[in-house]
Amino acid sequence: MKCVLVTGGAGFLGSHLCDRLIESGNYVICLDNFFTGSKENIQHLVGNPNFELEERDIIWPYMKGVDEIYNLACPASPVHYQYDPIKTINTSVFGAVNMLELAKGVKAKLLQGSTSEVYGDPVKHPQTEEYWGNVNPIGLRSCYDEGKRCAETLCMDYHRQAGVVVKIIRIFNTYGPRMAQNDGRVVSNFIVNALQGKDIEIYGDGTQTRSFQYVDDLIDGMIRMMATEDNFTGPVNLGNPGEFTMLELANLVLELTGSKSRIVFGTLPEDDPRKRRPDITLARTKLSWQPMIPLRDGLLKTIDYFKSQL
Repeated sequence: MKCVLVTGGAGFLGSHLCDRLIESGNYVICLDNFFTGSKENIQHLVGNPNFELEERDIIWPYMKGVDEIYNLACPASPVHYQYDPIKTINTSVFGAVNMLELAKGVKAKLLQGSTSEVYGDPVKHPQTEEYWGNVNPIGLRSCYDEGKRCAETLCMDYHRQAGVVVKIIRIFNTYGPRMAQNDGRVVSNFIVNALQGKDIEIYGDGTQTRSFQYVDDLIDGMIRMMATEDNFTGPVNLGNPGEFTMLELANLVLELTGSKSRIVFGTLPEDDPRKRRPDITLARTKLSWQPMIPLRDGLLKTIDYFKSQL
């Protein structure tokens, strides 16, 4: 039985990962400071003999005997990471250092949950892992974008200098049950407002695009990435190459919810990417992975979840 540490384990993504790891016969340590994570997300695991919960912030050093580390701890939506930008970048940078020091000390493998935000507002479309990005280093989003870019740098330096086995994934827009209602992400915003009969606000003219993957697909990709040979570091894009405009998403949510909400248009936020779509050739080749759940099916599952929460 492997001992696996999941930082941010009570979050949207982390809690689903904890579920899958325990189902696969691992002992899981969930580390979370509950800034954006929720005890409700992992309540069903409390009392499981293969699950351990520690309330802790990864900006402080941590040492425990583990075999694998999934480093997912960081606010991931603009509303949350811009609330305390200094805290956000500290989590990305000092948190990565502490987890890499742990990996070095106990000879564990580390998977770094990076983000498509490292590409910024891309001028290359779709985005391949070789693309270095177009990021504003001093903008409102840079605490997250540059924090994650620095964490990738740290991973590679620890790998080259200290021999730490690292895996880097770049996560594209992901949705599904356990998303927070107030996290400011487009899928949760649209669904919650539609279910409550409120206006659905689209920033800009609605022609900007995103690619949406259901959470189960992402978790499968994470586990496959961790299982690759030690000398394969990535980064690897994990996302759905299907591309939708915000207007298309809004209309689909209205159709699936049967809502009479109006679509209204607001001001586009600073540095908001105009296009976002992953090239997943590397994931297909190295991980034998690709998303399997269509947007319509995943949205129906997510809508059912939010119906149970409202």
